[in-house]
Amino acid sequence: MAELFRFSVDPLELVVRGTAMYWFLFLLFRFVLRRDVGSIGIADVLLLVLIADASQNAMAGGYQSVTDGCILVATIAGWNYALDWASYHSRFVRQVVEPKPLMLVKDGRLQRRVMRREMVTMGELMAKLREHGYERVAQVKAARMESDGEITVLGYEAPKPPEAAPAASATVAGTGRH
Repeated sequence: MAELFRFSVDPLELVVRGTAMYWFLFLLFRFVLRRDVGSIGIADVLLLVLIADASQNAMAGGYQSVTDGCILVATIAGWNYALDWASYHSRFVRQVVEPKPLMLVKDGRLQRRVMRREMVTMGELMAKLREHGYERVAQVKAARMESDGEITVLGYEAPKPPEAAPAASATVAGTGRH
């Protein structure tokens, strides 16, 4: 039983390994996978993936002890907390950690270079515009890919309301029939 809680790997090695993997994956998510992370932050996705893996290894015996896994998970969670804290308190860190919104449509004109770099297809963009009630790019003042990968849309005018469903036919008074 005591072997479950003794160190089988030097704790400093676990901290270094956890730190290296956290920053490698953070940079990968930050610069390569921007639009694929959805509406939760990159650091949140990273934290979930790393903790799941580190915990699984500790539980399944990839390490020799539970304590090894706890040190690794604590290191990863610590980096995540430190990054959140630093980005909240420092504009510089926030600018480094959170990518700036990217303009996909500006003044009714496609920004094709940005679309190509972010691999946003015309079909994907038009689907987002339609979700916001716009049928044509010319109706859009600005469409931006936000730091979380979502696309926000601002139009020149109010969006066209969605078409209402056909009205149900009225019932004949007193009969309950149409």
